[in-house]
Amino acid sequence: MQAKSRIVVPRSVSSVSPSRSRNFLIRAITALSLAAAVVMADSIDADAEAANSKYAGIVVDAKTGNVLYSENADRLQYPASLTKMMTLYLTFEALEQGRVRLDTSVPFSAHASAQAPTKLGVRPGGTITVEQAILGLVTLSANDASTALGELLAGSEDRFAQVMTAKAHALGMTRTTYRNANGLPNTAQMTTARDQARLGIALRQHFPQYYGYFSTQSFKFGSRVIRSHNRLVGSVRGVDGIKTGYTRAAGFNLVSSVQVDGKSIVGVVLGGASTPARDNQMRKLIAAYLPKASSRGGSSDLIARSAPQPAAPVAETRVASAAPEVTLPRTAPTPDTRYQPASAQVAYADVAKSKSDNPLLQQEMPAPTKVKTQAIKQASVATPTPAPAYVPPEQGDTSVDELTTASTKEPQLAGWAVQIGVSASKEGAMDLLDSAKDKAGKALRSAKPIAVANAGSYRARFGGFDDQRSAVNACNALKRAGVKCWATAQ
Repeated sequence: MQAKSRIVVPRSVSSVSPSRSRNFLIRAITALSLAAAVVMADSIDADAEAANSKYAGIVVDAKTGNVLYSENADRLQYPASLTKMMTLYLTFEALEQGRVRLDTSVPFSAHASAQAPTKLGVRPGGTITVEQAILGLVTLSANDASTALGELLAGSEDRFAQVMTAKAHALGMTRTTYRNANGLPNTAQMTTARDQARLGIALRQHFPQYYGYFSTQSFKFGSRVIRSHNRLVGSVRGVDGIKTGYTRAAGFNLVSSVQVDGKSIVGVVLGGASTPARDNQMRKLIAAYLPKASSRGGSSDLIARSAPQPAAPVAETRVASAAPEVTLPRTAPTPDTRYQPASAQVAYADVAKSKSDNPLLQQEMPAPTKVKTQAIKQASVATPTPAPAYVPPEQGDTSVDELTTASTKEPQLAGWAVQIGVSASKEGAMDLLDSAKDKAGKALRSAKPIAVANAGSYRARFGGFDDQRSAVNACNALKRAGVKCWATAQ
């Protein structure tokens, strides 16, 4: 019979002397103290950040537009590299309109290559693709690539800055002025936390097919692997972008988008004292205000989508107050759902059907009197009416009118729709739909044409799509037939 083996541990190993026991206890207490100090430091950093004289912040429920938190949200501050959010907005718009493609070459002028770091380091005369430029902006915050994109889209950076400012005002960012494409120091380039929240929501709502770029954590450029400056992406649950920024005058800036368990918020921190302090403050805001966000939404976009503008030649040196399109070679349609995040549908949520402190949805005309306005979708006319601008509420104002009145609410249809334009009459909207359906063929065979009343006009839409992918694919078919469109949740 085989004897059972036994492992014998020598007493000198298994026993612990009193002195070693005391040393172990000291080490354990030290480790716990260090961990507690780190937690306390994070809390102190966040509290100190809120007390920082440069600090401004806001948290907005991206489904309802309700402002959950704000501090100095309307104070003018420097955007730094948050400027690149608008550069990307206009790039996504050009992609959607087919004026550029992801593989379109972006040439680098001497001016673009000479921009201060951070940068990709492309020499004058060199080129990259539009997609590489996008990735360079969202990860490295590349100043040279941002300038090169602006020159591609508008002919010069100065002209692009005018287009950026006009687009900002069309989106309701009335306190924002741009002077360059990348956010490098310029004392005339100003924004507010509230305006940046508005832009963050607009990027998600208007370009769900490209918004996924903002969650990129690294990409390979030549022999380099470039990692994102945004430390919250991948480390805080639900954070899917958007952008960091820093200059000495601006401080440390951050816009963050969060989507968790059907809730969605956009937070902005401007003027941070350091990267850790800024990031800790954002973590604190997310933890405090995400639970207060709504998990319900509807069909209206929170940010009015500015209508397409008449094309203007690149050679022009001045632009009108409404941002014009730039004449570029017409290319193939934009890709389908390659870059769509799975949670993109929440980007088209409705305004809450209740009273709220909702200044993102309040608007103003040039006169000081407040007026009721409505979100304006993409129009099919050549010369649209500019979107009204935003006015902050009076101090103590706690409510805002809904974007749509009872007489102009859209039909309660499930699923997704494709909008092709707006007409002054229902008959005109149906004519647009009939013409588009003839051009698109089988892609719209089962779609339902709908003329949706909205503030004295009619939105021309095809409804009945079960999911976002099918709506985007139908829209791409329309684009191939020369019909401008965009997908939206019903």
